[in-house]
Amino acid sequence: MVLATILILAIGTALTRFLPFILFPNAESAPKYVHYLGNVLPPAAISLLVVYSFRDISFASAPHGLPEILAVAAVAGLHIWRNNTLLSIGAGTALYMILVQFVF
Repeated sequence: MVLATILILAIGTALTRFLPFILFPNAESAPKYVHYLGNVLPPAAISLLVVYSFRDISFASAPHGLPEILAVAAVAGLHIWRNNTLLSIGAGTALYMILVQFVF
């Protein structure tokens, strides 16, 4: 049963990854709304993740959201400076964990 579940999930994941390339083999053949969604959905998803990660912060009590704000500033600064997503997210996550575990 577990193997069947894993297999179904793997097929579903692969299908959602490959289906756009099968339906639209070249980018010019895709409809305008697909291009629109390709431009709009990534920033919308990132914005949703940011809002979700800040939802439980209490600015009224210590540490007043300082670890989160510092980590987000580090991610933004590193991304602007180096334009490397993996570096900025990894360093921001490491900074946040250090701040939460050892500083605050």
